[in-house]
Amino acid sequence: MGVDFIMSKKIGFVGLGTMGFPMAVNLKKAGFEVIGYDAFKGVYEKAEDKGLTMVGTLKEVAEQADEAIISMVRDYKQNVDIIFGEGGLLSAQPKNKTIIVMSTLDPETMNKLGEEVEEESDLRLMDAAVSGGASGAQDGTLSIMTSGPEDIVKSLQPYFDAIGSETFYYGGQAGNSQAAKLINNLVLGININAVAEALKLSKHYNLPQQELLNLLHVSTGDSWVVRNWEDVSEWTADATLAVLLKDLIAAYNQGVRHNVSLPFNALSSTQLLDVMKKEKPES
Repeated sequence: MGVDFIMSKKIGFVGLGTMGFPMAVNLKKAGFEVIGYDAFKGVYEKAEDKGLTMVGTLKEVAEQADEAIISMVRDYKQNVDIIFGEGGLLSAQPKNKTIIVMSTLDPETMNKLGEEVEEESDLRLMDAAVSGGASGAQDGTLSIMTSGPEDIVKSLQPYFDAIGSETFYYGGQAGNSQAAKLINNLVLGININAVAEALKLSKHYNLPQQELLNLLHVSTGDSWVVRNWEDVSEWTADATLAVLLKDLIAAYNQGVRHNVSLPFNALSSTQLLDVMKKEKPES
């Protein structure tokens, strides 16, 4: 993809939070003009300092974006609001543009959103769940799980290359990438429980924790969790662990819905905060 092509492209971006802001900045660094919007206007000055073109309405985002608008808002309700709400993206009556939903939703909800967009507008919707956390968003090394019409996904690859290091395709059904993300986080949650439990046993024998982690790192017990335990052990119950727990519960619910037994996932979700010695935040 040539530089002239990239420089000519305007990409819409809605939701400049902890993940969205560095993702939008990386798109700008790659040469795209980013048309940004966030409900929290306090982020505008910081965004403009990074070269983003900030606008005051969602209608302007839809009007100015050339072919795609990334949604990085929190949940299904917020996606519905920015698309269908008063003054939302559809108020511009855009045609032949794609909404790239990078929010975390459950597969059925994502499929429902895709059907609603197709039925009520001339927009297309594709799913592009991400993994890698705030550090991955900052470094441009996110893993991006995509699903939707393959030709559209391929045409949007330059945007994914700007914000991630790996892109995976999971078929035409919009919610498939959300299923892939839940499966990844299912493995993550089980693995966190396993490492924390192993370290718990090691304390009984007064084994030096770092030396045990060094062993696991070069042995069959190795994993991403082992290699990043210093950071993982600092995850809190009101932030990263809360998001992971939500995904573990969502994976469990998918198992119940589709009659797929997931006993280790169920156990890891109930034990996660205890094994990490974190207090459950007050409701």
